[in-house]
Amino acid sequence: MRAALVAVGSELLGPLRTDTNSTWLTERLLDVGVEVVGRATLADEPRLLESALRSAIDTTDVVIITGGLGPTADDLTREAAAAALDRRLVRDSSIVEDLRARFGRFGRKMPAINEKQGDLIEGAVALDNPRGTAPGQRVEHRGRLLILLPGPPSEMKPLFEKHVLPDLRARGRVVRRRVLKIAAMAESQVDEIVAPLYRGVENPRTTILGAPGQIELHLVGEGASGDEAEERIEALARGLRERLPGRIFSEDGRELPAVVGGLLLERALSLAIAESCTGGLLSARLTDVPGASGFLDRSFVTYSNRSKIQELGVDAELLDRAGAVSEEVAAAMADGARRVAETEIGIGITGIAGPEGGTDDKPVGLVFIAVDGAAGTRVQRARFPGWRERVRFQATQVALEMLRRGLLGLEPG
Repeated sequence: MRAALVAVGSELLGPLRTDTNSTWLTERLLDVGVEVVGRATLADEPRLLESALRSAIDTTDVVIITGGLGPTADDLTREAAAAALDRRLVRDSSIVEDLRARFGRFGRKMPAINEKQGDLIEGAVALDNPRGTAPGQRVEHRGRLLILLPGPPSEMKPLFEKHVLPDLRARGRVVRRRVLKIAAMAESQVDEIVAPLYRGVENPRTTILGAPGQIELHLVGEGASGDEAEERIEALARGLRERLPGRIFSEDGRELPAVVGGLLLERALSLAIAESCTGGLLSARLTDVPGASGFLDRSFVTYSNRSKIQELGVDAELLDRAGAVSEEVAAAMADGARRVAETEIGIGITGIAGPEGGTDDKPVGLVFIAVDGAAGTRVQRARFPGWRERVRFQATQVALEMLRRGLLGLEPG
């Protein structure tokens, strides 16, 4: 089934409030086989709401509206929804009496304006809201389902879980998701390789998402059971692995530092790192991994030439001849870190992160990354686009991918 979500409230269009309901609902709906194909945030304007709801009802199977069910003059969701369905509003006296009793339990008299919260769209079923005064509503219309829910998340979520989710689960199919993660490749490069495989396949659906240093293939499969959905995903994932041999580093949600850390722990290998332009970022990403003390021995941030000489033993003549940003110095840094720390593996990174410092021969974004020792000895030259933070992050991503491939005995990427 396909769903549209409409968040109502002029305050949501300002800088102080954010619609979090739609994000939460999208995840919950997908779990029961309902795909959200549209989300809108609208002001409390009846004609605008009516027009949007007419369109959503005509084009989707389920429309869920959150907000605008309060008692004040600007709470107009009920009126707009009724108009969109060409139905009347009918006041339910039992809802009004329940509201009046609720106020009475707190020693208060219910204001007359609260009576409008007893108005139901003709043919709708009221959805009890024990946490607030605004009941939800559920109405069938020409085979489509329209749901009105209160706006406060503390009221909306339990009402949805109790009154809406079971019905949608019974109507829908089981959905499963898997994310295949790939490092150090461009989005267009990945898509060129795999698009012929997933293009035209509707189940599972494939979405490719690109970010600096990482590409993700999101596979969403559905079936009558969880096993069927998983089987559909695995059939496509198998083909993707064949087209991207050795390039998919995770299918279980882990990020690259955790994958590399796991490989180092499995092999009981220790690591030392020497960083220049990345300034300790690679070390920080690896120490975010639980159990990092089991594989990371130490890290050197050797930003100056003097520190490279004193801490790592890089030859001063080599620095003069090749320059700090060079293949030779990156290799010497990796070798020096490994030797000084007496570890099985060393990594060296040196480059020009920008925004200044580049030349025609060595432009901004140029980085050399070296791995030395038990994961093989290799140096990679890379040129990264973007600003300083982006260059530094991508350099660490390539370093991790080089180390992963070396540990697995794969050819350099």
